[in-house]
Amino acid sequence: MQPLRVVVWSTGTIGRHAIAGIDAHPALELVGVWVSNPAKDGKDAGQLAELGRDLGILATTDKQALIDLKPDCIVHTAMADDRVFECINDLFGFVEAGINVTSSGPVLLQWPERILPPEMMDRLVEAGRKTGASLHVNGIDPGFANDVLPLALTSLSQRIDEVRVMEIADYSTYYQPVVMGDMFGFGRPMDFRPLLWEPGLLSMAWGSVVRQIAAGLGIVLDEPLVEYVDQQPAAFDTESVSGDVKAGTRGSVRFELRGQVDGVDRVVVEHVTRTHPDQMPEWPQPAEGGGGYRVIIKGEPFMQCDLTHHGEHGDHNVSGMITTAQRIVNAVPAVVAAPGGLVTALDLPLITGKGLVAT
Repeated sequence: MQPLRVVVWSTGTIGRHAIAGIDAHPALELVGVWVSNPAKDGKDAGQLAELGRDLGILATTDKQALIDLKPDCIVHTAMADDRVFECINDLFGFVEAGINVTSSGPVLLQWPERILPPEMMDRLVEAGRKTGASLHVNGIDPGFANDVLPLALTSLSQRIDEVRVMEIADYSTYYQPVVMGDMFGFGRPMDFRPLLWEPGLLSMAWGSVVRQIAAGLGIVLDEPLVEYVDQQPAAFDTESVSGDVKAGTRGSVRFELRGQVDGVDRVVVEHVTRTHPDQMPEWPQPAEGGGGYRVIIKGEPFMQCDLTHHGEHGDHNVSGMITTAQRIVNAVPAVVAAPGGLVTALDLPLITGKGLVAT
């Protein structure tokens, strides 16, 4: 079979790994790269992905030129957290143009029920019906660590009392100044009101995770979801690639988004986020290294699964970007084969690293 023709949309912290992943995948062929920065226009994709070699594909700021290529799929990795509706418009537009899409965001599109208005989703449904193209949004978190992994574990359960999915991580090497400063509020005074902790925002950002797990378990949650946030000042000065964190400014955040049935917690997403491994040592710690994911299933039997990861150079935030990129790269063949419209993790077959075993 001929490789599927793929365009990568953005070359930032995730996109550059997507380029490398597509280049290594025998079933995929990179045919185009979109960039927002004019300074990257005309640069070879291999340079932008830091592969140490050219790929013969030049990046462009011309969106229409890439759409006119009529690729089988766009792997969309552009920043979405601070431009949610602009991103949604781009993604829906690709489907309307008959192009399948896998994307790392906006994460609410993982399972948009009760988040986006029905009339907005009607646009995607109609586009998928007309063109047959589909859209899948995923990654590592939100994504594999809190959809496929926990739901697969529940197949071992006799009784389920609670499913808890956790990210426990030191973010000091995570380069996303907007996310770290404006959204989380790290390094800002404790009286600064970050966007993410405003009432209802957690439910918009991670509500898709809670509701998708609930759908996989066949339960109906109480509404609204319950939000809990604990913000703590840094105990000492800390260096961060996204901006230094001074003692007394916001240094650690722990939040939960609880899905309940009749007032009892049944599905919980929890994040423990530090700007240094030694901040708030009494909070849950990763199984090893600077960060990872944990699934706890209370019931019969009790189960706990820790997913740890790190890049070849040891950094867990780099490998977090790689796993996010590879989840949507490796899903491309299944998404292209799927029916038109929104495709969730519950709709897809088992996605593996087929073709990626080293030779």
